[in-house]
Amino acid sequence: QVQFVESGGGLVQAGGSLRLSCAASGSTFSANAIGWSRQPPGKQRELVASISSSGSTNYAASVKGRFTISRDNAKNTVYLQMNSLKPEDTAVYYCHRIFGAGFASRGQGTQVTVSS
Repeated sequence: QVQFVESGGGLVQAGGSLRLSCAASGSTFSANAIGWSRQPPGKQRELVASISSSGSTNYAASVKGRFTISRDNAKNTVYLQMNSLKPEDTAVYYCHRIFGAGFASRGQGTQVTVSS
C-alpha cells in the first residue's frame, strides 16, 4: 500500500512559481501511475496532471503549458512544477494513485494560494 505526503505549497503572487513534492512510502511506488488533483474552495475537485509508471504524462487543459509533472523513482517522489500561476490555481493540492484506491489514497494535501 502506497502512502503519500505532499509538501511545497505556499503563498505566491500571480505569475510566480512553486514546486510541489509528493513523497511516497511503499515498495510498489514505481509501478503506480500517480496524479495531482486540486480542490479549490467551494468547487469541484480537478485532476490536473498524471504520470504513468513509464513516465507518460497528461494534463488538464487549465494547466497545460504551465505545469509539469515528473517522478524520481529512486526517491519515491513525484513533483509538480507550477509556473505562471494564476489566482484560479488557488486550491489544496493532493497526490494520489490513479488506479486502485485512486483519490482515497491521497495524503493530507498542501495549500497553494495565488494572490492577484
